[in-house]
Amino acid sequence: MQYFDFKDLKLSALGFGAMRLPVIDGDDNVIDEPTTLKMVDYAYEHGVNYFDTAWGYHGGNSERVIGRALSRYPRESFYLADKFPGYDVTNFGKHEEIFAEQLERCGVDHFDFYLLHNVCELNIEQYLDDEKYGTLSFYAEQVRAGRIGHLGFSTHGNYDTFMRFLEAYGDLMEFCQIQLNYMDGEFQNARAKVEELRRRGLAIMVMEPLRGGILISLDDDDMAPLRALRPNANAIE
Repeated sequence: MQYFDFKDLKLSALGFGAMRLPVIDGDDNVIDEPTTLKMVDYAYEHGVNYFDTAWGYHGGNSERVIGRALSRYPRESFYLADKFPGYDVTNFGKHEEIFAEQLERCGVDHFDFYLLHNVCELNIEQYLDDEKYGTLSFYAEQVRAGRIGHLGFSTHGNYDTFMRFLEAYGDLMEFCQIQLNYMDGEFQNARAKVEELRRRGLAIMVMEPLRGGILISLDDDDMAPLRALRPNANAIE
């Protein structure tokens, strides 16, 4: 496994995302826990130390299952990321109760990484209105109290929305998670966002590097130029 430096940490270049865990009978809320535990074990044993879950994944059960899976390992041996569900604007003002339940679901007393989830056009006004909702103030306080190690945000918004958030809260953010892969360099202004984040010295986390698996399920015509470049590599490599 390759690692990169983040502050004083060594993070695995590949993280374990818990948005699309195996389920039973096609029910997204019913996770196949034995299979998930095997997946987590395989990742951990091969050097993955960054695990990412969220409030809404699998109807809240992603946090529970990932928490149980990781509880079998020393807490200091992995980094756990969770997120405030700002994609649903009715959650603004509920950050304290949501955060407390997330800690309980995951069975931890702190999160190593915490994200303001999906800053976009639908919720930017709520995120920016800290006087009314107190969202950013609350999470900044959790950092000071040691219940959050590092605070960041994810975004699916356009560049202007992204910049509005950074201009307001860039000094509080340590990293940003964006959608980026070799097909999505321009999607959601990804390249421009990368340039701005680098200019500000913020770390970049990448979601959808394989587009949820789509990029490893290419047909023969699409795979041909890739095989020509690296004949012995598989679609993932």
